Amino acid sequence: MLLSFRVENHKSIREEQQLLLTPVYDDARPESADWEAVTVAGIFGANASGKSNLLDALVFMRDTVRWSMNNAEPGGAIRRQPFALDTEAATDPSVFVVDLMISGVRHTYGFAVDDERVTEEWLYTYPKRRRRVLFERDGAEFTFGDSAPAKLRQVKDITGPNILFLTVAARASNEDVEPIYRWFSDDLTFASERSSRRPTWLTERQVTLEELARLGDLLRSADTGVHSVALRTWSENVGGLVHTAEGRVVASEERRESLREETGRVERGERGPSSELLFHHGDSSARPFTWDEESQGTRSLAALGYEVQGVLAGGGVLVVDELDASLHPHLSAQVISLFQDPVRNPHGAQLVFTSHDAALLGQIRGEHVLLRDHVWFVEKDACGRTTLHPLSDLRPRGEENRARRYLVGLYGGVPDLDESSLRDALVERDLEARGPDPEGAHR
Repeated sequence: MLLSFRVENHKSIREEQQLLLTPVYDDARPESADWEAVTVAGIFGANASGKSNLLDALVFMRDTVRWSMNNAEPGGAIRRQPFALDTEAATDPSVFVVDLMISGVRHTYGFAVDDERVTEEWLYTYPKRRRRVLFERDGAEFTFGDSAPAKLRQVKDITGPNILFLTVAARASNEDVEPIYRWFSDDLTFASERSSRRPTWLTERQVTLEELARLGDLLRSADTGVHSVALRTWSENVGGLVHTAEGRVVASEERRESLREETGRVERGERGPSSELLFHHGDSSARPFTWDEESQGTRSLAALGYEVQGVLAGGGVLVVDELDASLHPHLSAQVISLFQDPVRNPHGAQLVFTSHDAALLGQIRGEHVLLRDHVWFVEKDACGRTTLHPLSDLRPRGEENRARRYLVGLYGGVPDLDESSLRDALVERDLEARGPDPEGAHR
């Protein structure tokens, strides 16, 4: 489980900000669950306040851990994005740290980078709650704990100045660091961008019939009008095949109609998509809808639902930017509730998301969607610096109307609007677009 994430000097984040998932209140964890941290963290704030930048920092950390060996040329630069509104930030390092609970043992891993090299890196574990140093790095200097094996120590000789030691050690199959590396590569999932494009998991992952059946159940229960889904797959110069949740594989009769453009690309030797999700409405004789024909709301729920099902089944952390995009608040609330239910979330999977939807701070059908330890707010100061603070710092009462208090600005994280100027700007732009009336006055 993710216990905390810290970041400094990344995009709009100048000073260190920490997302801390260990609870303050007793109601944050069900008594029947042995979760070490809360399983939900919702981050709220105004447009351009830095919510997405916080998640992007976690993306940067994951990608650096996974790909620093592949992407770093000898003597090459590190493509970071320090805070841009302070000249000193360009030379200061960017820092990224996670605290994790893996197999009952706490791990702390972090690194600092500038434009050219890794300036610091460290990995600690806490067996029996006592700190054990695996390695520490200060520029080109490495130190190791007494229990660090010789195989791990040898990795320093093949670690370049712009490459993470953790990455090299994991690629060399060092068992001491593999749990941390595997958390980044396998247990940290970022939800696909929910746009009109097909989700990446349609082409990058093997979708099973069981997953298709669960996805159909989800869409049917959400009152989307979809009663089942199927997956059509094809390759160059091969007709489409439809894989249904019942396990049938049939020739695709409507392929020429609904995928004419993709077929043309295949026939011209160009690479087309390798699979297509089909949405069945009405009786079995009706032609199913393709991804492009389905509504944006159903597509959003399908794309997110697949990711949610995967992380609940296997554990890990699912990160979603704008959870409420194209989803009704009741659907967003249902997704959140799955992560709070120890029966449906047996492995303690976690959901970290951003949102503008104040309804998620209130009650839906008489129940709070988010508990006090689940809520965070992001603000940007006059210097353009993002700050992050939890609702728990404000000592909220359990029964207070959090949605209303948020909307009136008592929690922060709302835009400071010059409403008169905003209205004037919108009206002036509208009048300019219309042009003058025949008598020379604006209509």
